Amino acid sequence: MTEFLSTETAKLRWRCRRGMRELDVLLITFLTQSYESLPVEQKNLFSELLELPDPELHAHLLGKYKCDPIMEKLLQRMRVFSSD
Repeated sequence: MTEFLSTETAKLRWRCRRGMRELDVLLITFLTQSYESLPVEQKNLFSELLELPDPELHAHLLGKYKCDPIMEKLLQRMRVFSSD
């Protein structure tokens, strides 16, 4: 089971590499410091967020989109790792 989690985390780490340096730093820092403590539902949402194009993901993190409460809770948790 640990091997699976390590592989999953490695794949997510690769997906956190983006075209925007700000996103790279925020996503990788969040992944390494907070991801493992997330409930499964929020882990799945994090994976869904990584599917978004950089500008849309960035806008979500800036709070420019209205989200459902569960997604907003995850985004708030991620904003803590913002470098601004």
